[in-house]
Formats: sequence, structure tokens, C-alpha cells
Amino acid sequence: MRRKLIGALVLGIAGCAVLLALGVWQVERLNWKRGILSEIASRIDAPVADLPAALDPQADRYRPVAVSGRFTGQEVRVLTSLPGIGAGYRIIGAFVTEDGRRIMVDRGGVPQVEGDVPRPALEAQVTGNLHWPREADGFTPDPELERNIWFARDVPRMAEVLDTEPVLIVARSETGQGVVPLPVSVEGIPNNHLQYAVTWFTLAAIWAGMTVLLVWRITRQTKERV
Repeated sequence: MRRKLIGALVLGIAGCAVLLALGVWQVERLNWKRGILSEIASRIDAPVADLPAALDPQADRYRPVAVSGRFTGQEVRVLTSLPGIGAGYRIIGAFVTEDGRRIMVDRGGVPQVEGDVPRPALEAQVTGNLHWPREADGFTPDPELERNIWFARDVPRMAEVLDTEPVLIVARSETGQGVVPLPVSVEGIPNNHLQYAVTWFTLAAIWAGMTVLLVWRITRQTKERV
């Protein structure tokens, strides 16, 4: 019985230590993620500037910029879910700036039933944030080019289709033609580390309770045999 008691204590203490360590690690990750989100928020809200001639997808991600020019009428549609509406499309339009650069603008969303509504060429001023979304991966379906339906914002590939630079501005204000802006924000970036930490600490408490119960039962059995 003494061997069982020692084994139960060792197993209980080891299990609690592992679960508590995982909980502490998630707390550390939570603080790290909060710092990242704070940095991203400050970059999103920085002063608006002109579009730089040379761009770095890492250094210039979220940079606020303003451009003037016109939408060419060429666009791709990316399936998305619109708040309060449901299924819809993000409208990514080809845009020619006043100095002749061809870039892309994420104008925002429209309900799915309005996806096929023509949006002809349009003069516009666009204020928004540069972005290179990391949405496409090995599990993302290929776009249905014949139907102009995409399943992720794949900047390099969309640029090939629209014959533009691999540069995307996500509009933060309306660009007209009934498209509702879906600006960049930290709200769409998940931060679940607090829930994970609570889960691990809860499991540690349950493990500790089960260990106490097991030790009590072993001790009780020992006394009954004496």
C-alpha cells in the first residue's frame, strides 16, 4: 500500500506541475500577444502618408496611406462573412493612381446577391492601410476563375489576374458603388491565450482534486486492513 501511496503522490504532483507549467506558458503567451496587438494597433492608427515608391510586405504592413486615381472596373471577389448580413464578397478592385501605378484596393464587402452587380470605372480617393493578408495556405481551394470567386486574399496571385503590382490597400472609408468598407483592425486577430490558460489551470485543479481523492482512498484502505 505504501508503494501505491507514493506512486499516487508522484503521479499527482508531476501531473499538476506539467499542467501548471502549461498554464503559466499560456499567460506568458497572452502578454506577448497583447504586446503584438498593441504594436499593430499603433501602426494602423499612424498618420496617413502617400504611397511609398518601394514597399516591404513586412515593414509596411498596416501602414496608413492615401491615393487618388480611378478604379478600372476590373475586380476579383473573395468569399467572406459580413457582420450582420451573412455570406458576401470582398471586392478587390484594380486601381490606377494619378502617377500611373496599378495597385489593388480592398474596397470592402457586398452581400452575395449583389456580387454580380456591375461596378464600372470610377474616379476615387482612397484612404486605407497596406496589407498582405496571410489567408491562403495548402488547404485553401483554388479560385474559380471562370466564376470570379476566390476563397482567400492571395495578393501575389490576385495581382497576376488583375495585372497590378502585388500591393493591396484595405480601404477604411467608403469608395462608392454600394461597397461597405471592411477596414483593417486588431479585432479580427485571435487572442485565445487567456482561455487556454484558464483551461490548463482548471485541469491542474481537477488533477489535484483527483490526486487527493486517490490518496484518501488508499489511506482508508490501508487503515481498514490494519
